[in-house]
Amino acid sequence: MIHARGLARTFEGRGRGKAQEEVKAVAGVDIDLAEGEIVGFLGPNGAGKTTTLRMLTTLLKPTAGSATVAGFDVATQSQQVRRSIGYVSQSGSTSPEARAGEEVVDHGMLYGISQKQAESRGRELFEQLDLEGLWERKPQAMSGGQRRRLDTAMGLVHDPTLVFLDEPTTGLDPQARANLWTHISDLRTRRGATIFLTTHYLDEADALCDRILVIDHGSIVASDTPDALKRQVAGDLVSLVVADASKAAAAAELLGRIADTEVEVTGAQAGAAVSARVRGAGHEVAGLIRGLDAAGIDLESIEVRRPTLDDVFLDLTGRSLREQGA
Repeated sequence: MIHARGLARTFEGRGRGKAQEEVKAVAGVDIDLAEGEIVGFLGPNGAGKTTTLRMLTTLLKPTAGSATVAGFDVATQSQQVRRSIGYVSQSGSTSPEARAGEEVVDHGMLYGISQKQAESRGRELFEQLDLEGLWERKPQAMSGGQRRRLDTAMGLVHDPTLVFLDEPTTGLDPQARANLWTHISDLRTRRGATIFLTTHYLDEADALCDRILVIDHGSIVASDTPDALKRQVAGDLVSLVVADASKAAAAAELLGRIADTEVEVTGAQAGAAVSARVRGAGHEVAGLIRGLDAAGIDLESIEVRRPTLDDVFLDLTGRSLREQGA
C-alpha cells in the first residue's frame, strides 16, 4: 500500500544576505506498508514525522526520492492518491456550526460519490462508530471523543483502501481513548482497512500496531514489531529501595553481579534507590534477594519491570517520547 525509497524533503532556512541554509527535514526514508497492516509512525518533535506524512498524503512535494501510495505515484498522480486514501488530521476538519451528518455527506460528495451514497455510507459509519442519534447534532455540542469519531467517519465516507490517522486520540480522556482504540482496530477487522498511524502515546502504538517505524533526525532508525523492539532493550529493569541508605553501595555491588547495564544509585537518605537492567531477571531475582538477606540489607521494595516502548524510544533517540508532550 505504501512503497517509498529515499523519500526526502529539504527546506530553505534563514541565512544572512543571499545565503540560504538548507534544512533537511527528511533525509531519505524507506517505508513499506503491506495491505491490511496497522503501522505506527513515531518520532520526537522535529524528527521529520509530520513532513513525511504530508509527503505521503500529497500535501507536500518531495525534493528527492519516490513513493507510491495505494499504487499511485505521490508526485505525478496526486489526485489518484487522494481519491484512494482517507486522512484524519490531528486538528480535525469539522465545522462547529454545521450538522454532523451534513459534514459527512458534503465530504463524501467532494470525493465524487453521490449524495445518496454519501448519506448511506455516513449513516452506516455512524452506527459502527457509536455515533447513532447524532446525525443532526452540531460538532460544537459533541464530546471530544464523539468529535474524533466524527472526524474518522469523514475520513472513511468515500471507502478508502488506506487510512492515515494523525494523532487520533490527542486530548481525549482515558475512557474515550480506549473506546477509539476499539474503533481503530475495527477499521481493519470489519472494513479491511490498512492504517498508517502517528501517535505520541506509546501504549497506543503497543496496543494497536503490527509494526512500528521510528524516525529521528529525518531518518528511520528502527522498524519492527513492538515485541521485537522491546527485546532489543538490555533486559528487565530491576529497582531496589534500600531501607538503610548506608547500605546502598553494598546493594549496588550485589545487583551489579547480575546486571547488564551500569547500576544507578539515587537518594542519600532512607529509601535510597538502586537500579539496573538484568536479562532474564525472573530467574536472577531470587538469588539476588538471598544475597541481600545474607548481607543484612533490608529492602523497602523491589520491582521488576519489563521493557516498554518508551525504553525503546529512549535507547534509539536519547529522549523519552513522554518528554515531548502530546
